[in-house]
Amino acid sequence: MTLETMRPNPTWDPNAHERELEPFRRHAEDLTVRVWGGDWCGDCRAVLPDVGAALDAAGIPDEQVHEYPVEKRDDGSKEGELVEEYDIEYIPTIIIEREGEEVARFVESEPISAVAHLAEQLRGIEASA
Repeated sequence: MTLETMRPNPTWDPNAHERELEPFRRHAEDLTVRVWGGDWCGDCRAVLPDVGAALDAAGIPDEQVHEYPVEKRDDGSKEGELVEEYDIEYIPTIIIEREGEEVARFVESEPISAVAHLAEQLRGIEASA
């Protein structure tokens, strides 16, 4: 694990999030999860521990979760591995890929939790299949 903030939140209760975990569990073997963040970032410290707990609870194998520490330049832009390739402007950014194609993205602070936001998008791929 390269981001301390991805360490699972020990108080996050998977039983209280069954609906959000369902699409992650159904596709656990097919998903690649990419997480950009910084342990220095307040939003990352608030969001990512729950994401780490959800990925664990959903059974997403560790080798399918890629963490990319990001630094902030003086001009506010972000610097780190694959930042340009994935157009990372804000952190945390979480991208879920299936068969090499992006199927879900959470950026910084959406109006709902990151786990719920990503689950909603994963349900969308099921509906369109």
